[in-house]
Order: sequence, then structure tokens, then C-alpha cells
Amino acid sequence: MTEFFPGIGKVKYEGPKSRNPLAFKHYNPKEKVLGKTMAEHLRFSVCFWHTFKGTGADPFGPAGTIRRPFQGGEPMAEAENTLRAAFELFSKLGVGFWCFHDLDIAPEADTLAETNKRLEKMVDLAVELQEETGVKLLWGTSNMFSNRRFMAGAATNPSPEVFAFAASQVKRAMEATKKLGGAGYVFWGGREGYETLLNTDMGRELDHLARFLHMAVDYKKEIGFKGQFYIEPKPKEPTKHQYDSDAGACYAFLQKYGLVDHLKLNIEANHATLAGHTFHHELAFAVANGIFGSVDANRGDLMLGWDTDQFPTDLYDTTLAMYIILKGGGFTTGGLNFDAKVRRQSIDPEDLFYAHIGGMDAFARGLKAAAKMLKEGKFEKFIAQRYAGWDSDLGKQIEAGEVGFKELEAFTLAHGEPKIQSGRQELLENILNEYI
Repeated sequence: MTEFFPGIGKVKYEGPKSRNPLAFKHYNPKEKVLGKTMAEHLRFSVCFWHTFKGTGADPFGPAGTIRRPFQGGEPMAEAENTLRAAFELFSKLGVGFWCFHDLDIAPEADTLAETNKRLEKMVDLAVELQEETGVKLLWGTSNMFSNRRFMAGAATNPSPEVFAFAASQVKRAMEATKKLGGAGYVFWGGREGYETLLNTDMGRELDHLARFLHMAVDYKKEIGFKGQFYIEPKPKEPTKHQYDSDAGACYAFLQKYGLVDHLKLNIEANHATLAGHTFHHELAFAVANGIFGSVDANRGDLMLGWDTDQFPTDLYDTTLAMYIILKGGGFTTGGLNFDAKVRRQSIDPEDLFYAHIGGMDAFARGLKAAAKMLKEGKFEKFIAQRYAGWDSDLGKQIEAGEVGFKELEAFTLAHGEPKIQSGRQELLENILNEYI
């Protein structure tokens, strides 16, 4: 059988003193942290699209710079080679999961019927490769943004014919995900938004998006798919404004349309920063509202205004992310999917390994730091002290709804000016630095 990454063996844990670029320095899958192994906590996944379909293209170089040994030849032959190369990388990295869009693994044909046949063939091969390697599917999704038919959206398209096409495509992608034993399915609305309100009926488009998701929930029940549904927030790019712009917008949408019991959020770090939030803000909002599901682990470049999808190496990001995730109970069906791509100049096959090793080590370090933070409880103690007033009689009465404006006015007139306290932000940031 062809080896697509010759000379690279299985990546092993060698510890912090190792200088081997093809070894883990911090990620030890069997090491236990807070009663679970690192592998169980982190649930690493490799995305198929950037890792195996990415060519190094950017807005000013659409032709790309990267040539892979599995590229070329007849479309289905290339697809099979690419899938085999993917599972070779999964196995050598030692990740437990992978993720894909339908058209990542099966090239689109001239008709939907032929595309479906191609997808079925590739799913059958993926089943074989999963059984051989033990790698599982974290989640599947559908590409409803690349083809020109989706230039004005899929579920929010002004044409019901395009809506129907999108539904047909998602139906097959859901079936494929179920056959592969996927733990979840993501709805990523790449073009579910608008460029100008001069040609957009926003209310109707939102209604149609909700109707589409309800149809998906109904079909999920019909086929007996037990995986978790996710919606992925993204504020912009390629559209001017996308309806799933951030965790708050998604939560409001899910509540309004009676979908909050059916979908959780797949939070992406780079999308959070594009929305003007931090990664851990979006995670904290999702956890606080019971809608946290999974993570697309990457980072953006704050000097650029688009979705650069760089590999996560910022220890502040990984530590605070794991701190929020652990406080929220950790992953159940979700995990850390590296929705990231090597840079345009990183053209060698081994660069794919360096990138993933760096991201996995960064999150392993974040996990260990976050676990220590939780074990020592310094931040929790400070927060408890800061909000201690809410455990007083007055605080309890307010929270229980037992007093109103008149009673609170009487209290204030009797007790005078309230005491205020320092937020100690600089001290807390210094303490965080000690853990990192």
C-alpha cells in the first residue's frame, strides 16, 4: 500500500526536554488530569478540508502554492488517495477523531444523483479505514457555500429551488455521518446572511433557516441518528453579515424558533475574534446558557481582517479555553477539531505534522494549567468573595424576586452610600501568568 508520508513514523510523547520536532513535548495521551486521560479530555480531531484540500491559496493567490503527493489524476482516484493519506496522518498523529464536509471527500459531479453515488463510495471506504485505524468521526457537515448556486445562501436563499437542493444535500450528508458513527453534525452557514438589506427580506430568511433546521431535526429522528446537532457562529466573511454571527445571536435564534433543545454550539476561536469577542468569552457564554458543544481550535491574526485559520499556539488562549471547558463539565460528544491550515509558505508534507503537534502540545499545556487553576481555586475564591453580598439577606431577597423598586429605595435611604470594592484585575492577571 502506498505511503503518503514516508519517513515519518508514529508521533510519540518524549517530554518537555525533547528537541525532536516530530514528538510531543506536553501531550501524553495516557497521562491523567483530574481523573481522566488527556486523550479523553481533549478529544483531538483533524479536519479534512484545510488539512487535505488546502492548497495554500489566499485572497491574492487563488492558485495556491502547495502540491501534495496524493493530488492529481482522475477525480475519484484522487479522492481515494486523499482519504487514505488522511487516515495515515490520523494514525501517525494518534488523534482519535476526524471531521469532514461532504464535498471534501467526494468531488461534486454534474448532477446531484451522481454526486450522491460518489459520496456513498467514499463513505464506504471511510468505514473501512475507520475500522482499520480505530479513528472515529467527531462530526460531519455539508459544503453549501462553494458552488455558485449558493451565492445568495442555502437555507436563506431567495429561491425555494436552491433551498430544496440544500435540503437534499444535507439529507445525504446526515446519512453519511450516521453510517460513519459520527458523534455529531454541524450546520455551518457559510453564506447564510446578506450583502445588502436593499435586496433582503431578513425576517423571511430567518424563518426559512429555522424551517430548514426543524426539517433536519425531523429527519434525524426518522433515520435514528443519535448524534448531537451543532450550529457554528460566524460573524462575517464571505457575507457582510451572517445570521449566526456569535454565540449570543445563535442563542436568541434558537430560543425564538424552539430549537434550543436540539442544537448546541460549535465555537471557533477565529470566528470569536472576528465577532469582536475573545475565544473564552464565546465558550463562557455557551457554557452559561447550556449550549456548549464542540470547538474548532484555531486562531486568527489580529493584524488581518479575515479568517486566517492558523494553528493554535497561544498559551493564554488554550489555557483560558480549557479552564472554561473544564468548569463547564468538559466535552461529551464534542472535541477539539483543528479547523486550521498551514501557512502559504509551509509546503512540505511534514509541515502538516509540525502544525498539529504544536496545536496538540499547546492545548495539553493549557489543560494542565487549567486543571491546576481549578484545583487551587484562587479565581473561584476571589469571585465568591466579590459576589458575597448576594448571599446576604438583601441579595437573597433581590434574587428571589421578593422586593421591588420601593423596597430597594427604602433600603438605600436607610443605609446610605454603598461600599465599593476593587476588581483586582491586574493582580488576577499576574496570578494567571504564574500558571502559564
